[in-house]
Amino acid sequence: MNIEEFRHLLKQMGEELYRDMPWREDTRPYYVLVSELMLQQTQVARVIPKFNEFIQRFPDKKTLANASLADVLKQWQGLGYNRRAKFLHEAAKLIVATGRFPDSYDELTKLPGIGRNTAGAILAYSFNQPCIFVETNIRTVYIHHFFNDEFDVDDKQIIELLEQTIDNQNPRRFYQNLMDYGSWLKANGVRNNHSSKHYKKQSMLEGSVRQVRGQIIRALTQGDLPKAKLMKAVTADERFESAFAGLVRDGLINESNSVIHLTK
Repeated sequence: MNIEEFRHLLKQMGEELYRDMPWREDTRPYYVLVSELMLQQTQVARVIPKFNEFIQRFPDKKTLANASLADVLKQWQGLGYNRRAKFLHEAAKLIVATGRFPDSYDELTKLPGIGRNTAGAILAYSFNQPCIFVETNIRTVYIHHFFNDEFDVDDKQIIELLEQTIDNQNPRRFYQNLMDYGSWLKANGVRNNHSSKHYKKQSMLEGSVRQVRGQIIRALTQGDLPKAKLMKAVTADERFESAFAGLVRDGLINESNSVIHLTK
């Protein structure tokens, strides 16, 4: 398949497969920032209702910045990877402090939890800038059409093709097409991300320290607890101390007067 054929196919499939999402209907930077942090480790179907609940509670960056981390973590429940909530909260504080939403790679990547790919997504979706970024759905599409019989495909190879195929006039729609087509390919049996040099299989939740971390946060959203009672409220096996120490280290929980609470 040549470049022009690919462009035509992508536009056609994008029109057929377009998915409504609240951050597509309203592309203000704050909405896109929240959605991108939520989508980093979570599927779209789970994110949409959580996004709507989150925006209802924190409708703008100032409201989020002024909230306590404990309130943000409570609203984040069900999404997992709670450090993302902390990153989002800290990012909102920094944006409010500077008085403007960053609109360049360099500025965005200075925000907590924002790497180059997330920054590229924000620039494309919110500012309609023709930025280059790679994530799993994008890899799925390009590997399927250009590297189908190869292994250890480097993102640099995909970036070269992105630069040749991106719609510089409407990059927002271009990436929406890519995301929807990639999702459709995966739903229809195309599982080729193992061919990517950068593929990392997500670890199982069951039996992991991450599972206990989530249980601790969930328990503390109901109220402060002494450590002994907290241990009774969660799976207090050999994973507990590692999970507990990690949450303290990440600044998500604190202990004062022998009572454990979510960071305020």
